[in-house]
Amino acid sequence: MPTANGLFDQLKTGCAEDWERYTGHAFVRQLGAGSLPQAAFRHYLIQDYLFLIQFARAYALAVYKSDTLTDMRQAAAGMSAILDIEMGLHVQFCEGWGLTEADMAAAPEASACMAYTRFVLERGMAGDLLDLHAALAPCIVGYAEIAARLAADPETRMEGNPYAAWIEMYAGDDYQEVAQSEKHFLDDLMARRGGPGRMASLSQTFASATRLEVDFWQMGLDAA
Repeated sequence: MPTANGLFDQLKTGCAEDWERYTGHAFVRQLGAGSLPQAAFRHYLIQDYLFLIQFARAYALAVYKSDTLTDMRQAAAGMSAILDIEMGLHVQFCEGWGLTEADMAAAPEASACMAYTRFVLERGMAGDLLDLHAALAPCIVGYAEIAARLAADPETRMEGNPYAAWIEMYAGDDYQEVAQSEKHFLDDLMARRGGPGRMASLSQTFASATRLEVDFWQMGLDAA
């Protein structure tokens, strides 16, 4: 299990204001209230499909950046989970919103999606496996935190909320375990690859990725 004050918590604390802008964004609040314009959510879903493709590439890069078979298998499992499971679930979910996979695959990639995903890939290419996961973690763990907060908030409307399934998916045990595993892996990488001299760069990477998450939410909201 990740430690109570593990690397993820330290990185999050280091950019607390940006983290709150991300996890408490108006897009997120409107999801919980069920008041988010459906056009905004559809645009988000399309860009999230394109985002997942690039995240699969990031895990492929993680295989290359790995020094051990254990790390390679961890990265390969992440890539397989996206390509073989998550993409299919996302397409199935989007069908309920009138979006076909062909439509999403043909859609232009929004600037916010491109900026975020290419930043993650660049950090992985320029740095090591720890740098790459510092860029991945705001998304992986952030979604779990956002959904768990919404699910526990008495102000969140679940009955009759068109976005209840999204909240339940990321608040569910399966995804919460994914987030916990990512936090544990960050601690493991820090123990093997890190040290006090790494914190400034890792903090900058994590904060930049968090701000790009803010931009991703705003991209969806602006499409309404």
